[in-house]
Amino acid sequence: MAVMTSLGEFVDGVGERNAAQIDQAARAIADTAAAGGLVRPTGAGHSLAAVLETFFRAGGLAFVRPIWHPRILPLTGAAAATSAEREVGLGAEAAGAAGIEARDTVVVFSNSGTNPFPVEVAEAGRAAGATVIAVTSRRSNEAAPRRAAHRLIDVADIVIDTAVPPGDATWPPEAPVTAPVSSLATNTVWTLMLRRVYEFAPEAPRWRSANVPGNDEVNRELSARFAGRIPEL
Repeated sequence: MAVMTSLGEFVDGVGERNAAQIDQAARAIADTAAAGGLVRPTGAGHSLAAVLETFFRAGGLAFVRPIWHPRILPLTGAAAATSAEREVGLGAEAAGAAGIEARDTVVVFSNSGTNPFPVEVAEAGRAAGATVIAVTSRRSNEAAPRRAAHRLIDVADIVIDTAVPPGDATWPPEAPVTAPVSSLATNTVWTLMLRRVYEFAPEAPRWRSANVPGNDEVNRELSARFAGRIPEL
């Protein structure tokens, strides 16, 4: 990957390089909608920013239930959360409690793709027969220390490669120390996936903005419909 100087070029590149994979991912989510399944996003550390982007979001899909664990939330203790995502067994525990089904789609956001928590969730998704989508960086997967039995890119059915450089920092170009772009990349990917899901499943249930008159009733109906399967609502 060339030295990154333009965020616009970076964002455009993420979509262009992964057009086929984003299409496959969107089809999987549309199939999940048709089957009455759930989209199961997960991540740890700052990849949780992408998970939040998928859940209870204006314009987002309503049939989304994240797979998470309180110990991986940075706001409950940043250093402890980093240790937790490296802990063998915690991802498997969270995935087991989540009750993944074959009709579900599991979306794993992880820049490095080597820590046990996201890898174990991906493994559990595959074992359950669900489609597993990885939104990750192949370069970071290959460079990061191996802390799990597998790398995320080796477990997922569909790999969307963000091409984020190892370490995430991108500025200044000659010696990057700041301006991480993984969140920008994952949000771009998810937004492009939502566009394609609409093409395949325009009638799939979606949240509406609570700040537009008339939408509260629609959202209440969706909450009532899914609350039994998505307790986080």
